[in-house]
Amino acid sequence: MKYRELGNTGLKVSEIGLGCEGFAMEDGKMAAKLIASAEKHGVNFFDLYSPDPVIRRSIGDAIKGKRDKFIVQGHLCAIWKNGQYVRTRNLVETERGFAELMEITGLDYVDIGMIHYCDAESDWNKIVDNGILDFAVKLKKEGRIGHIGLSSHNPLVAMTAIESGLIEVLMFSINPCYDLQPPSEDVEDLWADETYSKEYTNMDPDRQALYELCQRKGVGITVMKCFGGGDLLDAELSPAGVALTASQCIHYALTRPAVASIMSGARNVLDLAETLAYESATEDERDYASALADFPRVSWHGHCMYCGHCAPCPQMIDIASVTKFLNLTIAQGEVPETVREHYRVLERHGSDCIACGACELRCPFGVDIRQNMKNAAETFGY
Repeated sequence: MKYRELGNTGLKVSEIGLGCEGFAMEDGKMAAKLIASAEKHGVNFFDLYSPDPVIRRSIGDAIKGKRDKFIVQGHLCAIWKNGQYVRTRNLVETERGFAELMEITGLDYVDIGMIHYCDAESDWNKIVDNGILDFAVKLKKEGRIGHIGLSSHNPLVAMTAIESGLIEVLMFSINPCYDLQPPSEDVEDLWADETYSKEYTNMDPDRQALYELCQRKGVGITVMKCFGGGDLLDAELSPAGVALTASQCIHYALTRPAVASIMSGARNVLDLAETLAYESATEDERDYASALADFPRVSWHGHCMYCGHCAPCPQMIDIASVTKFLNLTIAQGEVPETVREHYRVLERHGSDCIACGACELRCPFGVDIRQNMKNAAETFGY
């Protein structure tokens, strides 16, 4: 298992995390099996959005005596009311819900307190105006949560929240199909058939801008819906009309800027094993470029997808990283010190490019790589 820095939190999380879906299986008994399998394979990170007391209790029982082995992403504003899940923006209900989370699971803190499911600007305003964000800050000061997070499907809302300076972790829906979609306050637009009936050219710029903002600000991204609820794994269900493999979906998400971990929605141990197979997958098995290039009605021409097909460079330049850092400066309109430092420690730089063009012959997306290397050398000074 590989581990990644979760933004500026100081936490090192497994790049494969465990989602919450399977915890409900077998009346909560599946939780112990999934946690045991996760621990065995080095998964140290899981998400717990569900307010269901059965699930919370089963999770608490499963990690009893091994709390220090796991990083827990627990949700604020997801409560259990009248026997069902409810998303609330009521401060009293949110406070009570967090107290119940801690009591039922037996936890004395959660590593990430994730403000649950905000897809509208008006909803973010409620989170601020109703004292929800202040409550999260208070919990952090008291040591009951380690870091403040937000889950969203809308890049514009997510950027607004991140610009507040208080959001340290973003849980966001990332996959090649969702990345085509413009911002919407209706999450169902992401998988509605009619939204994929038109022609697309490259990923939505607001989603790209969000990932780059997170990278610049040191906000770590945890990924939900990496497989589009499983639809991307089935050609008949996939909105792209092309099936991807689990490893291709995972690799796509993990190569986006600021992404630290994907949360596997495994419903049983076999599902988790299929996701964990990514760790031993070959480069060819992880390669998503050819599949994306064949997406019907979609052109990624000229857009670097950080897929690595340009390698190997005879000058040993990590072309994808150089391009990623260059794009961060373009989005910022300047060279942030953190980006400059990341660029500096690369073994080779844009100035090392000899303009042989071998990389461009291999690029499936027609990127002008030689120009990017020239631009990087000019931007960073070497």
